[in-house]
Amino acid sequence: MSVRHEPSRSVDRRVRVQGRPVDSHPAPSPEAERGSMRRITVVGEEVLGRPCREVTEFGTPELSALIDDMFLTMYVADGAGLAANQVGVDLRLFVYDCPDDHGIRHVGHIVNPVLDLPDPGSRRLVDDFEGCLSVPGATMSVPRTDRAVARGFDEDGNPVLIEGTGYFARCLQHETDHLMGHTYLDRLSKRDRKDALRQMEDRREDVFARRAAKAAESGR
Repeated sequence: MSVRHEPSRSVDRRVRVQGRPVDSHPAPSPEAERGSMRRITVVGEEVLGRPCREVTEFGTPELSALIDDMFLTMYVADGAGLAANQVGVDLRLFVYDCPDDHGIRHVGHIVNPVLDLPDPGSRRLVDDFEGCLSVPGATMSVPRTDRAVARGFDEDGNPVLIEGTGYFARCLQHETDHLMGHTYLDRLSKRDRKDALRQMEDRREDVFARRAAKAAESGR
């Protein structure tokens, strides 16, 4: 998910890591210091269009390295979230570093997430602009619920519960969609989808150039 949001309320400098409040947290997150850049897949590639596989082995060096790489790749691409299939790995996992509408920063990862949304009678849909690192350069208005809860595990297999409101709830829904084989384009009308794809065609090379420049600046 692309960073396309400015909190509408006064900024609250609190941070939550893996759903738990902490006094402070470095920017970028320490995982990125250990990571390596990976190529971000683009809409139309097969790995983005199928449901991802459940993670069955926890606490492995391979899983830890994937998470580290995803954090670095997300930051270099100026993202607020990144799913594993966006770096070509069809596993149910995403990372995030995203503010909510109160300015609280949420940082972490979740494996095998299951998303809980409010009941239809109590949910509130909010239309807001949304971008995607796999749809480079395009933004469109997408309706999402203003609250969401993701339940899953951390890389060691410990249960985690992540609660999101506002923009962070949007992020949780966006990334979970990826793991089901969908992008936000699938939530658009045919007309809006064509508009988004035209935006991507016009702007993607500029986006790729910015990513390459930022990767070079970071030495990655």
